[in-house]
Amino acid sequence: MTAIPEPQAKTYPRNRRVAGGDPDKRHQILEGAHAVFTARGFDAASMSDIAAAANVSKGTLYVYFEDKERLFIALIEREREKQKQGMYEALADDPDLAHALGNFGERLVKLITGGFALSAQRIVLGVAERMPELGREFYERGPMQGAQRLADFLIRRAELGELAIEDPALAAAQFVDLCQSTLMRPRLFNALRTPPSEAEITRVVGAAVTMFLAQYGVRKPG
Repeated sequence: MTAIPEPQAKTYPRNRRVAGGDPDKRHQILEGAHAVFTARGFDAASMSDIAAAANVSKGTLYVYFEDKERLFIALIEREREKQKQGMYEALADDPDLAHALGNFGERLVKLITGGFALSAQRIVLGVAERMPELGREFYERGPMQGAQRLADFLIRRAELGELAIEDPALAAAQFVDLCQSTLMRPRLFNALRTPPSEAEITRVVGAAVTMFLAQYGVRKPG
């Protein structure tokens, strides 16, 4: 029996990019999408609008993103990545538990009360009922991932004897909610048109750290 040859992997000339693989073009498209989504919202934006704003053809746009939903998620991910690493770094190696929590909380609040993050949340909330997969993806890649990273940090500090926590996931969610108190909802509903001040963020997050450690902190003897 004649052996069937294995399919050969497609190769490309060294100087030719795979379709949809040019990072500069992708960046150009995302910049155009950012401008359109911010100005018009998700529903009013069209792929034609985005192509025009990015100065690319619609054909090129669809090579990179097959629909508006995936383009929107990619844009959210790009904006999050710019900021969330610093937030997680605040938890890395700080020996002072209260200081680490405070840094994390302040960076979190600055992220979620910033202009683009708020626009993204409003857009997702507006379409989540008819597009639940978009809402789920936004939640899983953002709030849920952040809470999981914080829960992992709390587990490590509990193993060091600094915290007494039975449910780290619940404790992480509680701390995140405490940090947002009085700051997030007024911004989300546009009752406050500008982000909270550094002093106000410090005040609210400091109170959150105090309350959190009063519940879960282990008091050292003496």
